[in-house]
Amino acid sequence: QVQLVESGGGLVQAGGSLRLSCAPSERTFSRYVMGWFRQAPGKEREFVAAISWIGRVTYYAGSMKGRFTISRDNAKNTVYLQMNSLKPEDTAVYYCAADRRNSDPSGRDTNYDYWGQGTQVTVSS
Repeated sequence: QVQLVESGGGLVQAGGSLRLSCAPSERTFSRYVMGWFRQAPGKEREFVAAISWIGRVTYYAGSMKGRFTISRDNAKNTVYLQMNSLKPEDTAVYYCAADRRNSDPSGRDTNYDYWGQGTQVTVSS
């Protein structure tokens, strides 16, 4: 069964940084658009960032642009989300997702076919 495994979450103070990683269980994911989403308690899941399979095209939600950076290393079969200048409102469970059908990164969650279990990010004030 295909799996996406996130890691790197934790507790950080406001203004701090974290780097999340997503390691798919199969190397075929190196050909997929990959994305990050998040869901805070009591809120709907929201898009964070996405990246094309080569890594040349990235797409961010407006509120994350400039603070978050998505990247990928296909040789290591890993996707990253570098998060800087974290704020308490960034507290959420962060999910990695894979889109096997499209070539352009998108913020539409229905585009994504595979999802990880999520990793908790908590930002204290």
